[in-house]
Amino acid sequence: MSDLSSTAHLTAQTALIPAINAWEFYLNDQGRSPNTIKAFLSDVRLLTKFLPPDRSLGAITTNELNSFLAWMEKERGVPCSPKTLARRITTLKSFFRWLQKGGALLVDPAEKVVQHSVISPLPEVLTESEVENVILAADRHRRKPKPDARPYALLDLLLATGVKKSECLGIHLNHVDLEAPGGPIVFIRYASPTNRYKERKIALPDDWIPAYEEYLTQYNPVDQLFPWSPRRLEYLLEDIGKEAGLTKHLSFDMCRWTSALQDALNNVEPEKIRQKLGISKIQWREIKMKLRQLSGKTVTRGWAFE
Repeated sequence: MSDLSSTAHLTAQTALIPAINAWEFYLNDQGRSPNTIKAFLSDVRLLTKFLPPDRSLGAITTNELNSFLAWMEKERGVPCSPKTLARRITTLKSFFRWLQKGGALLVDPAEKVVQHSVISPLPEVLTESEVENVILAADRHRRKPKPDARPYALLDLLLATGVKKSECLGIHLNHVDLEAPGGPIVFIRYASPTNRYKERKIALPDDWIPAYEEYLTQYNPVDQLFPWSPRRLEYLLEDIGKEAGLTKHLSFDMCRWTSALQDALNNVEPEKIRQKLGISKIQWREIKMKLRQLSGKTVTRGWAFE
């Protein structure tokens, strides 16, 4: 559904609540995830607690939106972290931009609302020796009287590809191509059209292939590469970390950041790391800054800030 068709019945005289309801239909039609839609609607519905719910769209001003944000941050009496505030500003901008783009509003009152950028704390990563220790701990399972290649197959895949937990769970057997012309690859795919830009092919390391083939023989997965619940796989990583003597909590996110950091330390071009992680150029700005801090790199060609 286009912006124009989804706002066709909305005008500057339409009240806020009907407009929010129409936006919900639009977000669903765009294939946004249920969690994303829930967060967006929760954010924008707070506006009806500050403004009269029957306030017409055309009567809402930039000053009112700024006052709403100040109320939410300091006067509402409910904690609002900088990260939450930044997300709610993004939601407001998305909502009113949709209304303006669809013709319901001539002027977007949220356009001049200042966006608050929030840099989250540095993530925890594995050191080089810790990477060796967790790999060895996972590999020991392959050498037991009853061999189990699953821990190694999961861990080595995460450290090599840097895929997110949701992406790992979405890998199917036909997404792994060991006969690709340029070498073995895994294809990261998304069901939702809105996430198609994140789809990518990532090279697989040669040392992963034997463990992968052992794993297939031992577990005989039919479709999904790792057909277990997210929590079960999280426990598996935690167990590997404990066996390796880590004091850190080994997780999908730690493996993702460690993978990106290893690439940075190996002087992989920043654009190639961005593409491997499947993130936008806007998201890459913060990620790149954090990798620079984690690696302790000086400003060098290719890693200098744009």
